[in-house]
Amino acid sequence: MCWKIKKMNYIQNITINSICKQAILEGVATTFADIESIIEGGKINNMSSEGVLKIVNLKHAWEFILNKNVILSDTNFPLLCEINKFVQEGFYYSAGKIRTVPVSIGGTKWTPELPIESIIKEELDDIFNKKISDIDKAIEILLYIMKKQIFIDGNKRTSIIFANHYLISKGKGIIIIPAELTDEYKDLLINYYNGKDKTKIKKFLKEKCFMKI
Repeated sequence: MCWKIKKMNYIQNITINSICKQAILEGVATTFADIESIIEGGKINNMSSEGVLKIVNLKHAWEFILNKNVILSDTNFPLLCEINKFVQEGFYYSAGKIRTVPVSIGGTKWTPELPIESIIKEELDDIFNKKISDIDKAIEILLYIMKKQIFIDGNKRTSIIFANHYLISKGKGIIIIPAELTDEYKDLLINYYNGKDKTKIKKFLKEKCFMKI
């Protein structure tokens, strides 16, 4: 039991780092110290209210998946929707619900179709049932959600937390995009959106962003 507690404490510590990296990916100018202060309820004078809310929402989403009951639950569609609800709280009334309007992705030619719940569930199940490693499944799931754009917003943040729920529940590790690799990640992601082979971004996520626990 002691090693399990230590492992969960370790995971909780690195989630602060993950929140910081996710905030940077979303264009929120922040530091690790700022994140710690916000998480502990402190005030930051040099950050917009929108930036603070994004960080608080990420904190709540991570706290949710690390709950002792939730971390033992299945990584499934209802959980995905619940994560997005946390991520988008205070931004959209439709947070946690499949989008019903068209969206576009800046810098790409990709225009995702309107998502259909039954198809999303089926395609998620297909990935989870693949005869591949857990880390490969997590990466496939992450990329699928990002490109499908299931929700009106927050798909990248939601997909990373969702994939990490799967990895942590399996005792495998965690995916964090290092801040210094943000530009490389964005370039690979745009290429993936534009229909290029996803082999490169999968390799990038597996070799440069995955941490074992």
